[in-house]
Amino acid sequence: VLAVGGFLLAASGLVSIKASSGHWPITERLLDWAMARSVSTYSAGISPPPLDSLDSPALVLKGAGHYETGCRPCHGSPSFPRPRIAVEMTAEPPYLGPKIGLWEADELFYIVKHGVKFTGMPAWPARHRDDEVWAMVAFLRALPDLDAAGYRQLVHGNTTPLDADAPMHDLIEPEAAPLAIAESCGRCHGIDGNGRGLGAFPRLAGQRPVYLYAALRAYAQGTRPSGIMAPVAAGLSPEEMRELARYYSRQQPTAPPTKSVDAEALALGRAIVYEGVPGEGVPSCVDCHGPGSAPRNPFYPNLAGQYADYLLLQLQLFKQGQRGGSAYAHLMHPTADRLTPEQRRAVALFYASL
Repeated sequence: VLAVGGFLLAASGLVSIKASSGHWPITERLLDWAMARSVSTYSAGISPPPLDSLDSPALVLKGAGHYETGCRPCHGSPSFPRPRIAVEMTAEPPYLGPKIGLWEADELFYIVKHGVKFTGMPAWPARHRDDEVWAMVAFLRALPDLDAAGYRQLVHGNTTPLDADAPMHDLIEPEAAPLAIAESCGRCHGIDGNGRGLGAFPRLAGQRPVYLYAALRAYAQGTRPSGIMAPVAAGLSPEEMRELARYYSRQQPTAPPTKSVDAEALALGRAIVYEGVPGEGVPSCVDCHGPGSAPRNPFYPNLAGQYADYLLLQLQLFKQGQRGGSAYAHLMHPTADRLTPEQRRAVALFYASL
């Protein structure tokens, strides 16, 4: 009788679906309780990284870059916790600062990766990029301790937000795509294309424009999976992609920071880069990625001076079969498969030292 009555009520059209009506308090409590129980059950098998690695400044920075673009419009920020449009949604997206302490790291991971039904919160756009989801978890864990100034510094660094007093055209070249650089690219990769100094984002300065354009196209088309880059690239026209590629290709790479690195690891990395690992069928890296003056395919990135953590992550993604890109990306899979973790680390450290 209840089932038939519920069907007839729905069929009558009397059930209101308007967001302006909100939920009854008992309905809201029931939904919150059901969500908490579901997340607790389905996150039970997730093993989070060590908490000290989740507190890594580079991982927090990486998550902050995406939060500003993908999460802040609904969930707000320390300076604006209740965005005007979001407060009219049912259910209203909460400001997350006071809420984060209610969830464990594995539960936050589950929520960010899979989204929440009936709320408008989407699943992570690149379902296999757990490394990006953990970066979001790292940032969310840091969010409760951020004030407006701390959030602004973390998200924007030394770039100037569009609503600040300094006009962006004073900071970038006229022929570049100023809105794309100011709103998205510059916040993470820097106006000068040298990243933010922690290895959270790759250096783009001095890369070949053909490679940069192909990377943006691959992100937009989903052939290079990334929940962080795909939404940004998908909003760019082909001409904007070309302008951005030309702009960053003209920027001057800066010298990498001097760090104390294991000499044995550098020697191993040098040997692999210049000679490969013949016994394992691993070719030398230098013929495709430099350094050197020999002609090379413009679709291959230059690796000299790139951040070691970024390079190591890319090699791991290739090994896991989760790294796409241009039509030549498949050439990297067998190489990454045959390198040991020690060898991948050595190659990354050596290229970062150049």
